[in-house]
Amino acid sequence: MAFHPTAPPPAPAPARPGATPQGAVADSAHLGDIVGALGTIRRDDPAEPRTRRQRLKALLVVMGPGLIVMVGDNDAGGVATYAQAGQNYGMKLLWTLALLVPVLYVNQEMVIRLGAVTGVGHARLIFQRFGRFWGMFSVADLFLVNALTLVTEFIGVSQALDHFGVPRTVSVPLAAVLLLAVVAGGSFRRWERFLFALIALNAIVLPMALLAHPRADESAAGLLPQFPGGLDSTLLLVIVAIVGTTVAPWQLFFQQSNVVDKRITPRWIRYARADLRIGIAVVTGGAVAVMATAAFAFEGTDAAGAFTDAQGVAEALTRHGGHTLGTLFALALLDASLIGANAVGLATTYTLGDTFGRRHSLHWRPRQAPLFYAGYAVLIALGAAVCLLADDHLQGLITQGVQALAGVLLPSATVFLLLLCNDRPVLGPWVNTTRQNVTAGVIVWVLVLLSLTLTAETFHPGLTTAQLALGFAAGALIGLVGGVLIILHTQYTEQSARIEAFVTRHSKPAPDPTGETWLMQVQHPDGSPLTRTQRRAHLEHDRTHWRTPALDTLPRPQFSALRKAGLLTLRGYLLLAVALVAVKTVQLYTG
Repeated sequence: MAFHPTAPPPAPAPARPGATPQGAVADSAHLGDIVGALGTIRRDDPAEPRTRRQRLKALLVVMGPGLIVMVGDNDAGGVATYAQAGQNYGMKLLWTLALLVPVLYVNQEMVIRLGAVTGVGHARLIFQRFGRFWGMFSVADLFLVNALTLVTEFIGVSQALDHFGVPRTVSVPLAAVLLLAVVAGGSFRRWERFLFALIALNAIVLPMALLAHPRADESAAGLLPQFPGGLDSTLLLVIVAIVGTTVAPWQLFFQQSNVVDKRITPRWIRYARADLRIGIAVVTGGAVAVMATAAFAFEGTDAAGAFTDAQGVAEALTRHGGHTLGTLFALALLDASLIGANAVGLATTYTLGDTFGRRHSLHWRPRQAPLFYAGYAVLIALGAAVCLLADDHLQGLITQGVQALAGVLLPSATVFLLLLCNDRPVLGPWVNTTRQNVTAGVIVWVLVLLSLTLTAETFHPGLTTAQLALGFAAGALIGLVGGVLIILHTQYTEQSARIEAFVTRHSKPAPDPTGETWLMQVQHPDGSPLTRTQRRAHLEHDRTHWRTPALDTLPRPQFSALRKAGLLTLRGYLLLAVALVAVKTVQLYTG
C-alpha cells in the first residue's frame, strides 16, 4: 500500500472546483485522497494494509477527527467544570466520567458511519431526510449553544493569559487572529497539524496532576456512584454540566463533517473507530487529571468547596501548590480554549454550509468558499466581542450555564442521530444493530431522566435524596417497559418487511435494491435462513461496496403521528428544561 508521509499530494481531479460530486456527496472537495497531518492515502490505491507497520501508517493518516473532537471536548468550559467538581466535591464525582466513556463511543461511532458512508454532514442529512421543519428543529439549538460556547473559549483564553499578566484587551484579539489565520489558509493538512501540536501540548495535565500528589485509593473510591452532601439541584447542575461538557451536541456535527472533509470512506471505518478510541482515552485521562489536581491540591485548605471560576483555580493552585502548579493549569486552560474554539467554530460553519447548500471544506481557499470562511470569521469575532464586553460576573454565569444547557439539549440531538442510523435507504448494511439501538436508547432516556430530576428539584427544592432516587427508579422502569415494547414492535416490523421482500423478489423482475440487499443478508434465495457466519460474510461484503445514493433519489421516511407527537413533546419539555437551567444558573450566581 502506498503511503506518502511528507510530500503534499497533488490536488486530485474530483476535488477541483467544478468537479461533479458522486452519490450523496454534495461538495466536490470531499472526494479525493485522504489527506492528514501525518501523510496521505491515495484514493485510487486498491491495496489493503496487511502488515503491522502498514496498519500503523494507515491509522496515523486516518487519525484526526476522533482525536480532535475528543480533546476539543476538554475545552475551557470542560476544564472549569472538572476543576469545579474536584474543588467542591473531591474525587466523589469521578464515577460520572467512567459512565460517560461508553456514551462517548456509542454516539461518536454512529457519526463516523454516517460520515464515511454518506459523504455528507449531519445537518444536511437531517434536512434531506426529514425536511426543513425538523432540520431547523435540530440545528437551532446548536447555533445558540455553539455561539455561547465560543464565548466561554475566549473567556478561558483571557483567564489563562491574565494569570501571566496579559490584559484581556490584548489576549482575546490575539487569540481571535490566530484562530482565523489557522483556518483561512485553505489547507486541511496545515490545519490538522496545528491542532495536533495543540493536542501534544495538552499532555502537560499529567505532570500537573502528579504535582498535586493524588492518592490512588481515594480516586478509586470515587468510581462508586455517590451524591456528596445529598442530591440537590446544585449537585445535579454540576452533574448535568459534566455530561454536557463531556458529550456535547456540537461533537456530533463536527466529527461527521470532519470525517467527510478528510474524505474517509467505509473502507477506513475501522481505523476511524481506533482514532475515536484513542481520543476517548486522551479526553478521559485529561478530565481525571484536572479533577484530581483540584481535589488533592485543595484538600484541607480554605479553597476546598469554594470554586469561583477557572482563573480562581489557577490563583488558588499557585497559593496552595506552588507557582509551577498554577502555571501548568493556566497553560492547560489556554490550550484547551484554543482547541475548543477551533472545533466549535468549525462545527458551526460546517453546519451552515450543510444548511444553505454552500461549499464547506478546509480544502477550499477563502475565495472559493466565501460563506464557510466568512461564517467562521463572524463567529470568532462575535465570541471575542462578547467576552470583551462581559464583566467577570456575567462570564461566570455563561461558563457554567452553557455546559448544563448542552447536557439538557443532548437527548434531542441523539434522537435524530438514532433515526438516521436506522434509515436503511441511507446506510444500507451499515444501519444500527439491535444492540446499538438499545444502548443508544438507554443513553437518551437516562439523559432525559437527569434533566427531569433537575426540573423537579428546581420546582421543589425540599425534595429529599430518597424521593429523587425513587422518581429516577420509576422513570427507569417506565423506560425499560417502553424499550421492550419498541424492540418487540421493531422485530415484528422487520419480520413483515422480510416476508414482503421475499414476495417482491419472486413477483417482480426489478425489486427495490435496498430491500433486496437486506433480504440477501438474512436468507437464501429459497427462503431458508442463513447461518450466523453466512450472515456476517454477506454483511461484510455488502458493507465494502455500499455508498449512499444521491439523497434526492431516496424516498423520505414517513413520521407516524405517534413519532411526531413524541418529538414535539420532547422539544417542548427541553425548552422548559433550558429555561429552568438558566433560572438555576442565575440563582447560583446571585446568591
